[in-house]
Order: sequence, then structure tokens, then C-alpha cells
Amino acid sequence: MKNKYRSISNILNLMGYLLILFTIILTIPLLYSYLQSTQKIFYSFFYPFLISLSFGTILIKVFDKGKLSIAQGMIVCTLGWLFLSFIGALPYVFGIKASFINSYFEAMSGFTTTGITMFTGLDKFPKAILLWRSLTQWIGGLGIITFFLAISSKIQGAHRLFGAESHKADTDRPAPGLINTVKILWLIYSFFTILIIFLLYLNGMNLFDSINHSFTALSTGGFSTHDSSISYFMINNFKNYRLLEYIIILGMLLGGISFVTHYFFLKGRLKKVIKNIELRYFIGIILLFFGVILFEKVLRHDIYDGIRIFSKEFWLVTEDNIRNILFQVVSILTTTGFGTKDIGSQYFGAAAKQIFLLAMFIGGCVGSTGGGFKVMRVAILNKVVKLKIFKFIAPKNSLNTLYYEGKKIDREEINRINTILFLWIGLIFLGGIVTALFSNQGALSSVSGMFSALGNIGPSYMSVKEMINLNPLIKLVYIFGMLAGRLEILPVILLFKRKAWYF
Repeated sequence: MKNKYRSISNILNLMGYLLILFTIILTIPLLYSYLQSTQKIFYSFFYPFLISLSFGTILIKVFDKGKLSIAQGMIVCTLGWLFLSFIGALPYVFGIKASFINSYFEAMSGFTTTGITMFTGLDKFPKAILLWRSLTQWIGGLGIITFFLAISSKIQGAHRLFGAESHKADTDRPAPGLINTVKILWLIYSFFTILIIFLLYLNGMNLFDSINHSFTALSTGGFSTHDSSISYFMINNFKNYRLLEYIIILGMLLGGISFVTHYFFLKGRLKKVIKNIELRYFIGIILLFFGVILFEKVLRHDIYDGIRIFSKEFWLVTEDNIRNILFQVVSILTTTGFGTKDIGSQYFGAAAKQIFLLAMFIGGCVGSTGGGFKVMRVAILNKVVKLKIFKFIAPKNSLNTLYYEGKKIDREEINRINTILFLWIGLIFLGGIVTALFSNQGALSSVSGMFSALGNIGPSYMSVKEMINLNPLIKLVYIFGMLAGRLEILPVILLFKRKAWYF
């Protein structure tokens, strides 16, 4: 019995350290609201700061530090998102008087970089609240758990906490030691963030919007400071709105590609980058989806009606359609969710809307800030199918080992991919059925909501207003979906297994 309580004590002690670290993040909007002389908003961050500091201190003092098993490491990872989303929801409750369930939904959507929002009227929100929304996504991009690793690297199984965010596991480490790897990834992440801020600001976006949109582009989160998302800059006749959209595309692509790949590129190891199978699949999928959607628009004859071929208007319309389609393909595939066009609008045809669902499922690369099933797993499953076909026509004594980038893929890894795929499909249909039962949404809209939540994407075939007015039960299912999608389901399921807490 003592061992059982000791295990729980170890978990809660580490949660205490995580809450203490979280107070550092809260100081950013706290100081910003103070400098903005907004007393009400200042206290909306001051109270969560005190709560996080107090509970963190209590957990550290009351509960003992000790070793963790792999399963308990995953539990800490899951609890981290649950605890911090609770604290992160309080500024919305105190600052803008939002309901707790909507606030918790918004916080979870932020930290999991999903981007589904429960709020409208963003253009009139206090700036500190908008900054907090963006900051939750930027922190969530590479994972709050990386902060935790800084203090737990010597604890048995600590590397598994990193691996609990399975989309960052099983990648080549840039440097020996987990902490060195984390430092390098955060340096790259910060460098890209500053780069996108500079490019946006240089092309006419104000500094506040540049910071926020850089945060949410690199994190592939998709929160914007405007209700109309990135289309705000076109609607309001920004001179360089086209360039701004291309810069955002660059930011989303940087976030959707593995940061380990970025490291090799920056180190000049181009041969390793070029041979990266996942990157080639990622680029290929973007080009394929872009091509099919553009082809559909041409077939629908709604691009060049009444326009003289090769005229100035012809080229402007061509560029406009290429940019809009490319933007949405990249936005959905990287699971960012920014919008220049509503994916449910008549601008996109039936084929495009099905492609967007497929893109929601696939998601970004392993080791990126993107969500989804992951491009690498799609590549591996494609190889599995090819191997199965090969076995039908090859001699019985031929080799049937599966390799990926020169490395043998264990049957255990294939089983794990199949398990996650099965759970993905099951949760999507569960969320879709719950949405259909407790709302007046159609079949496609209902299933798209859970696609969006589980894939950590944001947009769906429901409007923001419809999403806000959903039944609280549906919102709870989506909250579970966002967390499960971010941690790739298995760590979240362990939370409900009693033995996982003790062994």
C-alpha cells in the first residue's frame, strides 16, 4: 500500500514543479497588462498566478520526489495539460466573464494548439487576453513538457515524458542528452518566431499582430487577433496583404516540418534533409492536394468567367486562386487552421471539402508542432501495403522485412501505428455521433467537428457561432478529443487505468 501512495506522491510532486514553472509564463501577460494600465485585466492574471504558485508550492512541500515508471511519466504528461488548462482558463473567467466550460475549452484549445475558439468579438478584446491566447499556443507548440524535463532529467523514465508526446518520439536527436536536444529545438523555434515577426512587421502588420500571428503560425495553432482570421488584412485593404499571406504560409510550413529536420538543414547537412522520406511525402501531399483542388475549380468554370485570357485581370485572378488554395491546404495539413477562405463555403467544391478532411487526418510531420495522425505513419503504412502486395507475387523464400530510411521497422512499431489508427477512427466516429445526437448539425458537419478536435486543427464545417452554441456534452467530448489528439490517445487512456498509477 505504501508503494501505491508513494507513486501517486511522486506524480503530484512533479506536478507541483510544473505549476511553479507555469507562473513564469503567466508573468508575461501579467506585466503586459500592468504596462497597459488595465487593472481589471491585471488581476485576471494575478489571481491565476497566485493559485499556480500556491498549489505548486503545496504539492512540492507535501509530496515526495521519487522515481517514475514509463506509464506514470505519461500520466504526468496528461495531467500537465489538464492542470495547466484549468489555470489557463481563469484569465478568461476573470477578465472577460466567459463561462468556465468555454474558458476551459479555449485554454485546452490553446495549449494543444488546436485553435477551435469559443469567443467572438476578438477585435475588441483586451490586448493582454489576446496575447495570452497566442502565448498558450506558442508554449504548447513544442510542449509544456519540455519545461518539465529541465527539472526531471535525472529521474528514471524522464525521457519517456518526452516520448509521451509521441509525435516527438522516435526521431533522431540533434545532440546527445535529452536536455541538450530540447535546448536546440527551442532555440530553432525561437529563431523562426523572431524571423516571422520581423517579416510580418516589415510588410505592414503592426507589431502586436505580428507577434501574435508569429506565435500561432509557428505553433500551428491558428488563433488570430481578429474574428476574420488572416482574411482581415485583405478585407481591410492592407497594401501588402498578399505578401502577409505568403509569410504566414512560410510560418505554417516551418511549424509543420520536423524541427530535427530544421536542425540538420541549418547545420548544412542537406543530404540528410533531401533523403528524408517524411519530408518528401509532406511536400508531395501538399502538391497533390493543391493540384486536385485547383483542377476542381477549373472544372467548375468559376475562375475565369468573363475574363480575357492573359490579360492583367487574368493573372491577378490566377494568383489569387493559387494563393487561396495553397494557403488553405497548408493551413489544414499543418493543422494550423488560419483562414483566408471559409473551408465550408461555396468557394471550395465537394472534392476540396473531402480533401480537407483527409488533410485533417494526416496532419504534420513527426517532431513538428503539428497535430494529426502524422505523415511518417502514412508513409510507413504505405510501405506496409506495398510489402503485402510484393509478398503475393514474390517467391516464398524472399525477404519481407520492412525498412524506413535504412532502418528496420519492428513489428511492435507497426502494431502501435495500427492501434493509434484504430483509436483515431473510433474516436472520430464517437465524436461525430455525439455531435449528431445532441445538435442539429448534418452528418458531414458533425464528423468534421471531431476531426478538427482530434487532429488539433481548428476549422471545421461548423461556424464559430454554431461551435459556441453546442451542447456542453459535445464540448466535453471535444476537449477530450483535443487532449487525446495532442498526446496521441494512449497516454490519455492510461489516466483511467488504476494500475498505471502504481507501477
